[in-house]
Amino acid sequence: MLVGWLVGILTGCSDEPRTTPSQEGFAGLGAQAEGYAQASADVPLTFPTDHGPHPDYRIEWWYLTANLEDSAGQPLGLQWTLFRQALMPPDERPAPAPWASDQVWMAHLGLSEGETHLAAERFARSHSQQPPGQAGVTAFPFHAWIDDWDLQSPGSDNFERFTLRAYSGDGEERFGYELSLTADGPLVWHGDNGFNAKTVQGQGSRYYSQPYLRIEGSVTLHGEQKAVTGRGWLDREWSSQLLTAEQTGWDWFSLHLNDGRKLMAYRLRGGGEDGGVYLFTHLMDARGTTQQRGTDGVVLTPLEIQRVARRDIPTTWQLMLPDAGLDLTIEARHPNRWMPTTVPYWEGDVTVRDTVTQEALGVGYLEMTGYEVND
Repeated sequence: MLVGWLVGILTGCSDEPRTTPSQEGFAGLGAQAEGYAQASADVPLTFPTDHGPHPDYRIEWWYLTANLEDSAGQPLGLQWTLFRQALMPPDERPAPAPWASDQVWMAHLGLSEGETHLAAERFARSHSQQPPGQAGVTAFPFHAWIDDWDLQSPGSDNFERFTLRAYSGDGEERFGYELSLTADGPLVWHGDNGFNAKTVQGQGSRYYSQPYLRIEGSVTLHGEQKAVTGRGWLDREWSSQLLTAEQTGWDWFSLHLNDGRKLMAYRLRGGGEDGGVYLFTHLMDARGTTQQRGTDGVVLTPLEIQRVARRDIPTTWQLMLPDAGLDLTIEARHPNRWMPTTVPYWEGDVTVRDTVTQEALGVGYLEMTGYEVND
């Protein structure tokens, strides 16, 4: 099963050009999902239960990004993500046994500074009806891990305080981080009752975030350990059919504005009216008061394209929310933020400035998926 799942992903997302478009959307996320639980707004989110895994759904992730600075003010970016993929619908699960599994786990570690961008990847498998082993998630106290990479929260401060530890490599090649994270604001639910539609047809996911994380700790890079501080954003999302078969990828932004506001925005390529793009933004103030906008209230335009990993990647964007008075230019700190993982994608830190005045307004992270090799 593990091999079959990996072959499917490699077939859909390899570095080789495809001669025909995918019939299941980016990374198979538009594939039909008969037999799995379906995401909807009908069931309220429930905590702490929903911090944990949902094995009856096909896909799920715990996704952390952070904008950091060292003591000299040098910016760094990091990512840590744990993905879960169900191998079969719940009615087809094998009986628990030592070698039986119905879930596959994948984790990504990313760390960037200047021209340097390093990435690592790990895999594991599990059975949803057996105690977690090599990889898994518990809801209370919250703990997400794969091997010795782990994100956890003590029981008394569940999902309000975290520690994160992840390293890869040995000796001078060792890189990673050990961080403490503290929430300064509430959880934010995206969409309708925590259901965030990704298409006009209604496909989508359960989706909430903790965008108010304050971070301190240390990173190891180039054989050197350095103290860092900064801001983080933790996303939680699960679904069984996230996209339609026509959607080829997305451009997703999480922005920390200097006035305390947070802004999440994404552009899905396909899934909108008449097959056009599907847009969504969520603007949050420092107290958690929010404003959500769909395609009609958002203008998101790539301004600069650069060659990255044999692809044409938009590394500068303009994001306009006219009714909020925002006209932002969002620029990658460096184009070299390609994640050469099993499912390859671009993920990196960005700066935010006012398009008209050029005033620095904040920092954030950008993820771009589904860009094909184009030689």
